[in-house]
Amino acid sequence: MANLIAAERISLALGTSQLLDEVSLGVGTGDRIGIVGRNGGGKTTLLSVLAGNQSVDTGRLTRTGGLTVGLLTQQDGMAADTTVAQAVLGDRAEHEWAGEARVREILDGLLGGVSLSAVGGHDALVGPLSGGERRRISLARLLIDDPDVLLLDEPTNHLDVEGVRWLATYLSTRRATGNNALVTITHDRWFLDAVATLTWEVVDGRVEQYEGGYAAYVLAKAERARVAAATEERRQNLLRKELAWLRRGAPARTSKPKFRIEAANELIADVPDPRDEVELVRFATTRLGKDVIDLLDASIEVGDRELIHKQTWRLAPGERTGIVGVNGAGKSTLLRAIAGLQPLSSGKRKEGRTVQLAFLTQELRELDEVQGMSVISAITEVKSYIMLDGKETSASSLAKRLGFSGSRQQSRVSDLSGGERRRLQFLRLLMTEPNVLLLDEPTNDLDIETLTSMEDVLDGWAGTLVVVSHDRYLLERMCNRQVALLGDGAIRQLTGGVDQYLELRAAAAAAPRPATASSSAPTPAAPGRSAAEVRELKKTVARLEKALARNSEREQRLHDQLLAAATDHVKAAELDAELREVHAEREAFESEWLEAAEQLDE
Repeated sequence: MANLIAAERISLALGTSQLLDEVSLGVGTGDRIGIVGRNGGGKTTLLSVLAGNQSVDTGRLTRTGGLTVGLLTQQDGMAADTTVAQAVLGDRAEHEWAGEARVREILDGLLGGVSLSAVGGHDALVGPLSGGERRRISLARLLIDDPDVLLLDEPTNHLDVEGVRWLATYLSTRRATGNNALVTITHDRWFLDAVATLTWEVVDGRVEQYEGGYAAYVLAKAERARVAAATEERRQNLLRKELAWLRRGAPARTSKPKFRIEAANELIADVPDPRDEVELVRFATTRLGKDVIDLLDASIEVGDRELIHKQTWRLAPGERTGIVGVNGAGKSTLLRAIAGLQPLSSGKRKEGRTVQLAFLTQELRELDEVQGMSVISAITEVKSYIMLDGKETSASSLAKRLGFSGSRQQSRVSDLSGGERRRLQFLRLLMTEPNVLLLDEPTNDLDIETLTSMEDVLDGWAGTLVVVSHDRYLLERMCNRQVALLGDGAIRQLTGGVDQYLELRAAAAAAPRPATASSSAPTPAAPGRSAAEVRELKKTVARLEKALARNSEREQRLHDQLLAAATDHVKAAELDAELREVHAEREAFESEWLEAAEQLDE
């Protein structure tokens, strides 16, 4: 492996902050490096140094002769009167790029095909486009240019789940060669695991280097902390909890690390699951009762578009659901409807009498009224203490868990960064002690450490949670079920999670669209299977779906009985045990359903 860029003892201070302190590192051929670290810690500055756009105070930066470097910043810098074709393809003649498979693949993956239909066509002007569309254009231009070293600052911002998967696949397979390199800043942990072979953590002026993606980074970081015994107790507990999730909740993610992990396994041998689902549901049922929020035969229209068509969704006590879907399908609108902020065009919304709802929107304007306050005052204005994880927690303690150190708690709200304002917004909501929490893209502007802290806090929160996010890792970590909006007006249950959503989207894209179709036409047999086998598989799927429906009804009855037996500890314990059996039965049914469904799709 040859070094393309080498940094020797580089240091850089901006104002009073020492962002880099005698850092030595190298970017070699074949490297795919993910950069993580806290907001404001120097990640973007390091990327600018590698790009040659930021000089250093001391040290030396060297490059291979003739090296080409491409940088994706968080500001695109495109002139408003530039056309989409000019922004993406530059001066390339159509006959040069239209016949090149690599260019067509990029246009199709990011912009909806060679017609650039996703952004209005070749001649559309860049000026009126949304931030997400401009982001896709910048990313497409950079990938088409194909520099030796690709430097990407938060490339997944504004991309949906499909876009993130396409980009990860392209960078880790199609573009990955032994001659080029990739360095990317990202807070998307799924993307980091899918793309990175090395992880750099920028912390306190240093760049700590780890082999592998996010899973490897967490394991190695915990092992270093264990050996050095240098991590404070709260932080160590948080790492142990995250390890338990990685090892037990998503074991496939830990297949990448090449280093020995026996020590890490010993560290988490006695760690319970991150959440006690049954206990949280029991407590949530006690707080909420059996009625939370119901959308009954509900339709939602925005302008002349019907986003939701006659759908029924009953939120249950303790339910943790993630919403995924294509851009424009109505995810945020559905969340607003659940909150009672979006009127229904037909149907009914019912809300339980004991519901205390909090809604984390994508807007930060609600902090305008506390601009002149300190962080801690803005939190204690809501409340000074809450009950969390079964014990009383102070506002200062909770603020510290979410990244506001003692001194930072005295900072004025007007001086906070975007990520810090997002944290404060979340803290103020938690201090209202809601029992129903709606989160719209909660990962916006948050670094990985803060996201992990947020998930840790919510592990001990008893209530109903609904999350809209394109962050696949967060959805799998924070929620125990997902639903999808596919643009057809339906709210679809995803028994197979985000993977099933991606399969459905791929199948929809690949399906032929005949001009007419007869409802009585027989379904063709799947390739390689006889018609009888297909019929048998369909019967199995139907049987399991009925079993899952019965299981869900039984679970709801048990929740109701738990509510009635809230003061009878012996009866509650018996119902808890039965509820655990129901959960285990559901997991077995879901596993069998997935296997049968996958065979049907083959």
